[in-house]
Amino acid sequence: MGKMLIFGMGYSAGHIADRLLARGWDVVGTSRDGRGGTIAFDDEAAVLAALRSATHILSSVPPSEGGDPVLARYGEAIALAPAGWVGYLSSTGVYGDTRGAWVDESAPVKGRREARNAADAAWAALRAEVRVFRLPGIYGPGRSILQRIEEGRAHRIDLSEQVFSRIHVEDIAGGVLASFAGPPGIYNLADNEPAHQNRLVEWGCALLGAPLPPLQSLDEAGLSPAARAFYAENRRVANSKAKRLLGWAPRYPTFREGLAACR
Repeated sequence: MGKMLIFGMGYSAGHIADRLLARGWDVVGTSRDGRGGTIAFDDEAAVLAALRSATHILSSVPPSEGGDPVLARYGEAIALAPAGWVGYLSSTGVYGDTRGAWVDESAPVKGRREARNAADAAWAALRAEVRVFRLPGIYGPGRSILQRIEEGRAHRIDLSEQVFSRIHVEDIAGGVLASFAGPPGIYNLADNEPAHQNRLVEWGCALLGAPLPPLQSLDEAGLSPAARAFYAENRRVANSKAKRLLGWAPRYPTFREGLAACR
């Protein structure tokens, strides 16, 4: 069995860790404060020791406007570490707005967040063994449209052409594990059916037996700046490369199966 060091033991990374632990792997994670059995990110001696013994290294830490904190602090050590596999959880946001067109891994990087674009490129160039996983909207148990519907926070927005891709958290874990036996490179991990956000709301309401929220404009919905920014981008993410080279296929190929599993 291998030993995985994960920078940033968050939602997605936690599901990856659970899969590995179930297979008998040794998993060590970092966090800001070192709670919950993790290593504090600033405990340099402990992190460097973990790097020296890890067979696999994964970062799920997003960049700040100042850059990627993992690369800034430990990039040189990661580049020289003996691990045979290095992974980075990036974002399909690097593709920017494509007005609903399909994008694959050959599409230009033109996202609105320069720090995210730069981190994606820096990880890809760090060493030959790197796998960069570009992820769209992530959902799963306890973190889906179902919770927003139950809490009265779901919206239906009157933007008929808006469409986006998503990925169930368990399918992220499946793609990462599949890459252990696949070649390095950049991979989109997305489901098979990009869809308007309203379709998720409508399906979720049907599952819960809840009334549909009213159809509103962006201004009427009173969304936060971050939520409004979500609707400013429109793209369909292709996943054929991961299927072809990693032998991966999403367990939840559309939001319908995925949300049903979140109940």
